[in-house]
Amino acid sequence: MKNNDELLRPHAEDAYAQELKALAAQDKKARPTNWNLSPWAVVTYLMGGSLPDGTEIEAKYFGSRRLIEIAVSTLATDRALLLIGIPGTAKTWVSEHLSAAISGDSTFLIQGTAGMNEDTMRYGWNYAKLLSEGPSKAALTPSPIMNAMQLGKIARVEELTRIPSDVQDTLITLLSEKILPVPELGIETQAKKGFNVIATANDRDKGVNELSSALRRRFNTVVLPLPATLEEEVKIVQTRVEKIGKSLALPVDAAPIQEIQRLVTIFRELRSGKTTDGRTKLKSPSSTLSTAEAISVVNHGQSLAAHFGDGALKANDLAAGITGALVKDPVQDKMVWLEYLETIVKERKDWQDLYRSCRELME
Repeated sequence: MKNNDELLRPHAEDAYAQELKALAAQDKKARPTNWNLSPWAVVTYLMGGSLPDGTEIEAKYFGSRRLIEIAVSTLATDRALLLIGIPGTAKTWVSEHLSAAISGDSTFLIQGTAGMNEDTMRYGWNYAKLLSEGPSKAALTPSPIMNAMQLGKIARVEELTRIPSDVQDTLITLLSEKILPVPELGIETQAKKGFNVIATANDRDKGVNELSSALRRRFNTVVLPLPATLEEEVKIVQTRVEKIGKSLALPVDAAPIQEIQRLVTIFRELRSGKTTDGRTKLKSPSSTLSTAEAISVVNHGQSLAAHFGDGALKANDLAAGITGALVKDPVQDKMVWLEYLETIVKERKDWQDLYRSCRELME
């Protein structure tokens, strides 16, 4: 058995094994074939709640319960699920936890890249055996999708729009016919009940390949939005920072809520192009300034505070991470950030320490 304490990032089914076990024991509702939990229990696992035996299920997703219900109900049909949102809206996080709750295994994963070929989606070959024996089942190297089909599990395809269009369309037969032909051997793999695909995509990155209408029809699309309120986004950042901080052995109290609130306020204002009170219009940088980036900035600041400070996150620990997240374009973004510092941050009385720290880094 794996020792999760020694792993930098355990799989969801390992990290939350006790919760999944408790849910399975308490779950009396109908389960689709080869599902470990009922749709109701899967949603409870994602959204959190209390079980009859007193077990507390930690929330994995902070947002609309209805969106998660739609996603889960989609996977209980023969339609695949496409999670769309700008970077940092928890698409991968939701995908992993859905797979862990439904299949008990989130590792049937394909990471989409611009240089991917069809073999990654379908199958490959052990070329040593192929040359010595010719095409045979022993020489076949199944893809994660083929393995998921044979076992009746959920397969995951990350960054679908990063994959070349002709490779994307390899999924059409898989999703419509639920078979994967191997013409070299004259055989096919038929999907067992329980098999489905969760894909994630965003349309903000450069190098995006649009999905064909034929492929898009095979998916039910769920759009994951950015957090609706400041309070909700602060809660997400705080929760994830605490989790990651524990795995990195950083001090529990290294991220004061006040610093997280200031960081999230900056990101939300620059994203929306206006201040929180709506009185001042702002220029937005080229960076997405997502919740995931806010989490990364706080973790970086925690590391600085723990290893080069007194252990408590302060403005000067945040400043470097904020500047790095904001200034992707050294000319345009730098001007946007400087203008925001001078017109907004400088004028806020309790933000003077953050203003000085950020200005020092820009000089």
